[in-house]
Amino acid sequence: MVQIIAGKKGKGKTKHLLGKANAAVKESKGSIVYLDKSSKHMYELSNKIRLINVKEYPVDSSEAFIGFICGIISQDHDLEQMYLDSFLKLSCMEGEDISGVVDTLEKIGEKYHVTFILSVSMDASELPENAKADVVISL
Repeated sequence: MVQIIAGKKGKGKTKHLLGKANAAVKESKGSIVYLDKSSKHMYELSNKIRLINVKEYPVDSSEAFIGFICGIISQDHDLEQMYLDSFLKLSCMEGEDISGVVDTLEKIGEKYHVTFILSVSMDASELPENAKADVVISL
C-alpha cells in the first residue's frame, strides 16, 4: 500500500511524516524504516526507527531507487512500514512523471506486505491520476 502526503515545499510535510512514523512505532509489531536525504531528523525519530540517509548510497536513477528499496526489504522480513521523506529527490523523479514508480511501489507493497508513506513536494491536484487516490494528507 502507498500513502501520500502531498503539498508544496515548506508546507510541513516532514513534520506530518515524522509524527506518523513516531506514532506507528507504538502500534507496530514489525520494523519501521525512514528514508531521508540527510541525517538531520535523527533526533526527532524514535530510536526504534531505522533512519537511512539515501544520499550515502549511489542511487542516481528511479531504477536504482527501486533496487535500493527492494534491497532493504530483502534484508528485513519483519519490515512493516517505510517512510520516504522528499520522495521526488530520493527517487530521482523531480520534474518527471511518478506514476510508474508509484505503481511499482504498490506492487512491491502488496507482495511483501509493506506500507510506503511518501512525502511528495507537489500539490495533490498535480499528482498523476494513479497517485491521487493514495493521498492521505494534502497541505
